[in-house]
Amino acid sequence: MSTKPIDYRSDTVTRPTPAMREAMAAAPVGDDVFGEDPSINQLEEKTAQLFGMEAAAFCPSGTMTNQIAIKCHTQPGDEVICEENSHIYQYEGGGIAFNAGASVKLLAGDRGRIKTHQVAEAIQPDDVHRPISRLVSLENTSNRGGGCCYAFEEIVSIKQLCQEKGLALHLDGARVWNAIVAKQENYLDYGSTFDSISVCLSKSLGCPVGSLLLGNRAFIKKARRIRKVFGGGMRQAGSLAAAGLYALDHHIARLEQDHLHARMLGECLQKKSFVKLLLPVETNILIFELQEGQSAPALAATLKERGVLAYAISPVRIRLVTHLDISESDIYQTIDIFNSL
Repeated sequence: MSTKPIDYRSDTVTRPTPAMREAMAAAPVGDDVFGEDPSINQLEEKTAQLFGMEAAAFCPSGTMTNQIAIKCHTQPGDEVICEENSHIYQYEGGGIAFNAGASVKLLAGDRGRIKTHQVAEAIQPDDVHRPISRLVSLENTSNRGGGCCYAFEEIVSIKQLCQEKGLALHLDGARVWNAIVAKQENYLDYGSTFDSISVCLSKSLGCPVGSLLLGNRAFIKKARRIRKVFGGGMRQAGSLAAAGLYALDHHIARLEQDHLHARMLGECLQKKSFVKLLLPVETNILIFELQEGQSAPALAATLKERGVLAYAISPVRIRLVTHLDISESDIYQTIDIFNSL
């Protein structure tokens, strides 16, 4: 048995592969605030072209790319419409209020996904007493929804509504790579549907740090100014961008392996008597709820004693995330541990 814990807490815990480290060490660098880092420029151009969008801005984190997008799309007093479990609301430190001065309209969706009719009902009337509905933000895949994916037809329907009502549409696509692989979708469809897209490199793609914000040239020009104000202007960060370039070439197709590993764990958990509910497993995230009287933190502690790290996301729910550093043998070892409980 390996002495190193099998870490399912998040796909952010991965470490760069040897080949990625070689690419990082060899990367040409320059001052990115002056637009002179060739590796960052290449990464931004490559990612924008992948989605068929005009430009991109490299940032330290997905929280920053989301918050820049919201700031770009809104004015203080405007309103952002999103699902109640969205990362932009739950996990970004109240940034919508702090950074953009905007309010939030929360919708109760299906595992993090919202429907067109819900958005239509949420749009504020033209009334001086109300905030102005300005932006709709979708998250695909949905973190708190167990890595579930939108049906792209629903996204297109929401986009049509936004166009009719004059709202912008943003995608928190931290794990959009997983959705595209799982549902065999087209990057260009995303680029032609959303006004802005945030994609993360340090989750499912296994990079040490970094996210990109995509949009048209005018939007990204504005985003770069806000990035500077937020303290996100980096200098010789090309070695980080090189990790992203390597990941785009080598770490997307392999996501199906993570999805397979998640399904294997899900098949095991469905048979356990202590599991009350397992959310449908679509990508690399599993969320399961325990039976009455069971404690998620207590189970996480028990698993840790046996060499498995899990995340208790509530008193009764556990999250497991498969990723680049989880091998097939790790999966079988974890299944054996669950079967012994």
